[in-house]
Amino acid sequence: MTRRFSSFMLAAALASALSLIAGAAQAHHPNIEAVAVCDPDTNTAVIEYTSYSWAIGFVEGENTRIDILVDGVVVESGAYAPPDYAFSGSVPTPAGATTGDEVVVSALAVDLWGDGNKAGQSASTTVVIPDLDCGPDDATGRFTGGGHQIRVDGVRVTRGLTIHCDLLLSNNLEINWNGNSFHTTEHLETIVCSDDPDIIQAPPPAPLDTLVGVGTGRFNNVDGYTIEFTLVDAGEPGVDDEMRIYIYETANPANVILDVPQQKLTGGNLQAHYDQPHRN
Repeated sequence: MTRRFSSFMLAAALASALSLIAGAAQAHHPNIEAVAVCDPDTNTAVIEYTSYSWAIGFVEGENTRIDILVDGVVVESGAYAPPDYAFSGSVPTPAGATTGDEVVVSALAVDLWGDGNKAGQSASTTVVIPDLDCGPDDATGRFTGGGHQIRVDGVRVTRGLTIHCDLLLSNNLEINWNGNSFHTTEHLETIVCSDDPDIIQAPPPAPLDTLVGVGTGRFNNVDGYTIEFTLVDAGEPGVDDEMRIYIYETANPANVILDVPQQKLTGGNLQAHYDQPHRN
């Protein structure tokens, strides 16, 4: 199942930058990633989302109520809290929505932020209702995930991904840490999916719980880097999920850019699913 911002006037941007340098109050904002996917048990679409806190500078507090809206209607609420300032969920698509329809998914900050800043900020993304013919007989499986997920040596490492158990173009993986970023190119080189009987990954049911992949990509917009990674979905709410990340310069493997040993997530969720049709 497939998974995952506005311009300001120059004067406003300069004022914001000067305010930040001066140590003024932090500016908070919710963020959201969402995808509409087909439930293989019912052949109906659901919306999977992750909302996480974004701030200019350090995230100082929490927001105890973030509303999730679908086409302007509140469907769920969640809360930002340390250490990950993120939460995930799955909600039905609007009644009558069918294959190809676009649906707007939003996160709206309702309560005050932990440092007293007022709320009212929002972020939105558009998802497309997928092909609803997605029964398990044709499924091969895939992983999704997003938001603030893992910490190493005091550094928060975030990632967003949609990885199928194949090598088609719709696979994607993004890693961010300490102002750095890595994006995979469209094709991964190898993917191995497996189902360990000792790992209970449901809900939802899926034909895999572990995915190991290798691919190339761009580090800070420069080509020539390789990523090796492992994903493990060990059930809900994600506290036992695990991830391994290893990024290095392809031509010089000794030049390691990021090395996160396989470990349990410190926040967020990795989710295995039955697959659905996707582009070639």
